[in-house]
Amino acid sequence: MNNERLTGQIAFLVEIDKLKTVLRQTFLIDGSRRENSAEHSWHVSLMAVLMAEHADNPALDLSRVVRMLLLHDLVEIDAGDTFAYDTLGYKDKEEREKAAARRLFGMLPPDQREEWTALWREFEDGETPEAKYAAALDRLQPVIHNHYTGGVSWRKNGIVKSQVLRRLQPVREVSETLWQFASDLLDQSVEQGILLNDPNTEGE
Repeated sequence: MNNERLTGQIAFLVEIDKLKTVLRQTFLIDGSRRENSAEHSWHVSLMAVLMAEHADNPALDLSRVVRMLLLHDLVEIDAGDTFAYDTLGYKDKEEREKAAARRLFGMLPPDQREEWTALWREFEDGETPEAKYAAALDRLQPVIHNHYTGGVSWRKNGIVKSQVLRRLQPVREVSETLWQFASDLLDQSVEQGILLNDPNTEGE
């Protein structure tokens, strides 16, 4: 095939199929198996569109949000998924993911390489309204999964409520409605015994 641009794009598509093999700590809601990162990307992208009416900022560019969410985890093909509460894994997470972004987006034609790298960087920097909203939904989605699977991942890793609340702070910044929902969900999870309360609050 003589079309160099198309050849590069097809090679990229073939390569990113590997995201379907990257397993996350989160389980599918039916509890049958762990979710893979491609499934997570699809689910959180759809969630961002569905929940846009609850965002405090009504002027979000949803197309930009969805594009960020669809590509932000592609780096896990090389870097692997870093568990949200793995403090050791986070020490070199940024370095691993930057190298992965250079390789993967480097397969694309120059204009798309620049555009997609910029979108990935925008998500990671978390400064624009769209990046903040995307990050908030990215944090909220696994919490919903954990609640509806009986806290499988939380219980397996000994996670306590305060840890989850810290992870959910981006939600508070973009939607009062979703923040209240998330807070209520965590309270219910503690009451149901599927999320540990913090030791210093036991008995309160």
